Amino acid sequence: MSVILLILPDFLLIALGWLLLHRFGFDRVFFVQAEKLVYFVLFPALLFHSITRAPLALGSTTVLLAATVGIMLGGIALAWLGRLAVRADPGAHASTAQCAFRFNSYLALSLAASLGWAGAQATMAVILGFAVPISNMGAVHALASRHGGRALREMARNPFILATLAALTCNFLQIPIPHPVEVTLGRLGACAIALGLLCVGATLSLAGGRTHAPLMAWMIGAKLILLPLWTLALTWMLDLPVQERIVLLLFSAVPTSSAAHVLAARMGGDGRLVAVTMSIGTLLSAVTLPFWLGITG
Repeated sequence: MSVILLILPDFLLIALGWLLLHRFGFDRVFFVQAEKLVYFVLFPALLFHSITRAPLALGSTTVLLAATVGIMLGGIALAWLGRLAVRADPGAHASTAQCAFRFNSYLALSLAASLGWAGAQATMAVILGFAVPISNMGAVHALASRHGGRALREMARNPFILATLAALTCNFLQIPIPHPVEVTLGRLGACAIALGLLCVGATLSLAGGRTHAPLMAWMIGAKLILLPLWTLALTWMLDLPVQERIVLLLFSAVPTSSAAHVLAARMGGDGRLVAVTMSIGTLLSAVTLPFWLGITG
């Protein structure tokens, strides 16, 4: 299958989300509530269902998680290098730093499922669940270290983390999941990606941010170009299996999560600047994602 055709359905869903909000009369309250449903119910169900059904081995999973840590630390380092590279305003940099390493979980998991081989989505689910706390800590630290205590409490209750830990426990201890529960989780998870991508489309905004163009360019370039390059080098050094390299490359190459601007706004940052940076990155990833997936064959 053409790489363009592989990513096209997801970007059509993102475009539909934008159209529903801006052209077809759906209001922002609808999308706020829909995103809450995805975040707290549907996506955790998808993570749990995918991981519990995957044939995981503790040794190989450890190397996969080590690679995930290396990718996330590389992204955080690139974010902070941006402050030196473009001599940005400290407040603007603190707000946009997360755009260099946060990831769109819905898009990542959807594209992993489209790769065409068994276990890709489950592998991505493990990566995402482990990367969420690192991503949150990096984003919160950039915005305001004084919020660290609150952030740790929030991470301890994060539904993605809880679902991942519970699923890994059930998988490694071979705890059986009752069939009715498994079917229910599967049906909930089937709704997660489509609704999540519609919500991503509804958050797209290109208004504002011109005064910080160099900073935005750095963060977008770091996320879509430099971080995938680092991932290629890291996975080669760790001698990971080819399929895991592809999933990790895909994870590193997806654009920033739409939740980034929400965090910035809630913690006193420039939420509008983050929204523009995230939106431009999402649009440009329609070009960069086919390139990265193409070079993996």
